[in-house]
Amino acid sequence: MASAISHAVAALGIGAVFYCTNAPKRIWIAGIIGSVLPDLDVIGFRFGVHYGDFWGHRGFTHSLLFALIVAGVFTASIDRTLPQIGRVRLLVYLFLATASHGLLDAMTNGGLGVAFFSPFENGRFFLSFRPIRVSPIGVTRFFTSRGAAILQSEVVWIWIPALLFAASASIFRRTNQAMPTNPNPNA
Repeated sequence: MASAISHAVAALGIGAVFYCTNAPKRIWIAGIIGSVLPDLDVIGFRFGVHYGDFWGHRGFTHSLLFALIVAGVFTASIDRTLPQIGRVRLLVYLFLATASHGLLDAMTNGGLGVAFFSPFENGRFFLSFRPIRVSPIGVTRFFTSRGAAILQSEVVWIWIPALLFAASASIFRRTNQAMPTNPNPNA
């Protein structure tokens, strides 16, 4: 898995596409929570759930259906008056932020793969491009020299691309806002 920190960075990068002035901070917080929520499946290890099981790590909670459910629940629970971003855009943002978790995990060099299509198809998949070093499960194992090496990998493959993506979205938004609209195309 990628680290929780990097999942949050990815959610904020995606959020740049959906950014609106005066949008409540709880929207971006919900995106961050959605992006790390799939890893709650590691609790199952304490209860005898095996890694490759339906409820195991990178199983159902890493699926696209789970991402849609989380996005739907979060969208329904956030204040109904969101003229700044709109409910459909909020749902799409929260879905992408949550689904990004599985995508990033499928780009790591360890584990059993990601059950993207669970519960309909429980096969585990990786992407063919897997440059991200897998993060250990457990906080104490993360704060070691291995954790530092993992963060270096994530800075290159997650943080910098997320920053570039957010900067591009910001530039595009500003350029789009600055463009004058011509009501008469023949003028």
